[in-house]
Amino acid sequence: MFIFYLFAYSTFNHLFVTALNYTTTQFTFFLLTGVPGLEDVQIWISIPFSFMYLLAVIGNGLVTAVVACDRHLHQPMYLFLAMLALNDVLLCTVTVPQMLVIFWKGPSLTPFAACLTQMFFVHALFLSESAVLLAMAFDRYVAICTPLHYATWLTGSLIGKVGLILVARSIIVVTPGVLLILRLHFCRSNIIHHTYCENMGIAKLACNSIALNSIYGLSAALLTTGLDFVLIFLSYWLILRTVLQLPSKEARTKAFGTCGAHICVILIFYTLAFFSFFTHRFGHRVPRHTLILLANLYLLVPPTLNPIVYGIKTKEIRARVLGLHCQPR
Repeated sequence: MFIFYLFAYSTFNHLFVTALNYTTTQFTFFLLTGVPGLEDVQIWISIPFSFMYLLAVIGNGLVTAVVACDRHLHQPMYLFLAMLALNDVLLCTVTVPQMLVIFWKGPSLTPFAACLTQMFFVHALFLSESAVLLAMAFDRYVAICTPLHYATWLTGSLIGKVGLILVARSIIVVTPGVLLILRLHFCRSNIIHHTYCENMGIAKLACNSIALNSIYGLSAALLTTGLDFVLIFLSYWLILRTVLQLPSKEARTKAFGTCGAHICVILIFYTLAFFSFFTHRFGHRVPRHTLILLANLYLLVPPTLNPIVYGIKTKEIRARVLGLHCQPR
């Protein structure tokens, strides 16, 4: 997954340089100010954020390493979990280090190209996270509802193709948003009251209409993340119906146990994401610093909690992490 994002970055960078020759953008730098209204306490805010970031990197790094090293874990459920862990490391690394620098040193100048690159990866990795959660829901659906087809349907080849598809989907959906930013004229201000560069935060600085940017952003979110959530909900509704028809209580408990960690992760991710999204769009009376903190938390809290949830709920992962050893065979 990381290799394909590197390829996407080089392609996107070439596209950006080409498009920049035709844009009339007047600003070559944006100034990221951090959390507006909380400048005096940002140094204290950085403490829990630093702790969460370290926990996210170490926890997800361990999960990825354990799955990669132990061939017994080269099964669809654990391979998808490794994809999620790798995506989590990339997602929080794209935003948190820069945010901490702003908290420690004050407002930070960011080149226009770097700002758009960060915006691209923030949204692309967020879409990838949602897509991996959908793939994991499908994995649980097949395992519980059609167990006889599990080994034949969820092969290593299929999982590899799923990884390629989710990266391609992210690139295809996010690139038009970047191109829509490149068509804008920035002549009012280059100050972004945020800790990282995101689509509407940049677009709102433009002098010309951003209606197309807003419509595309909303449509893309609903047709990707929104649709993913609907399909995940449908998968678990079918799983619940199947589990309740199992003859023994022990079988039902075991089936619910295999889904418990995934359900917790889904609730954490989508609750924070949708709450942040709708408060940004419709919460006009919500203080700006609350919106900015929410925008940071929904990118950092899931990567921090995911390895903890899977470590507690998944016996195989917990045993191998606590054992601190790899057994390639």
